[in-house]
Amino acid sequence: MGRKGEGKSLKREKAPREWKIPRKQKVWTIRNRPGPHSSDLSVPITFILRDFLGYAKNTREVKRILNEGLVLVNGKPRRDYRYRVGIMDVVEIPRTEEYYRMVPNYKGNLVLHPISKDEKDKKLYKVRDVTLLKGGKYQLNFHDGNNMISDTKYDTYQSVIVDMTKNEIVDSIPLQEGSLVLIVSGKNVSKVGKIVEIRDFGMNPDAVTLESPKGKFQTLKDYVIAIGKEDSPLISLPVGD
Repeated sequence: MGRKGEGKSLKREKAPREWKIPRKQKVWTIRNRPGPHSSDLSVPITFILRDFLGYAKNTREVKRILNEGLVLVNGKPRRDYRYRVGIMDVVEIPRTEEYYRMVPNYKGNLVLHPISKDEKDKKLYKVRDVTLLKGGKYQLNFHDGNNMISDTKYDTYQSVIVDMTKNEIVDSIPLQEGSLVLIVSGKNVSKVGKIVEIRDFGMNPDAVTLESPKGKFQTLKDYVIAIGKEDSPLISLPVGD
């Protein structure tokens, strides 16, 4: 009888280009386990410990570190070496007091941006969908597949800041003219700009025009995440982005 289900390995040449891994050194690499985020906007946690931070030389050492509960993602210990870590996830290593937020760089690769201890408990989510529930409550479905029940209605494409220690929304950022956004996909990936116009093309994806110190440029509405109001981002970003 043949094997059922997906394998644990993936040919490197077929891995998403956003993964910052060598393509020709070896044939195989780790396959993301199904879970939060899409494959092209996330990387296995093994890459973070082995390739990004250099805390392990191989998968066996990664498994040992994870089994001891030494790495937290969004405030929770993760022990699955294939667990997906994606855009806006917070990676914490309590023993060394290191805190990172996953963001894209100008090449579209996912990188770890160091953040302060004060920021580690704040997770930014993009609202993908809102469902009205019985009792007048709302289910907010986020960009990474997670969801939350809220008494307050939020708009699609709006961003919310969640305090992970309390599991409650502490701030929100509308996606509108004047909002500061981060581009997470497309040819302008990692650029930050202020929205000056949002254009509705009906059946086609909406487009937004952004303004930055380097000039104006356009991208799709689906490619941006609101990160601040006017010129004040609510999360820190890599210098130069």
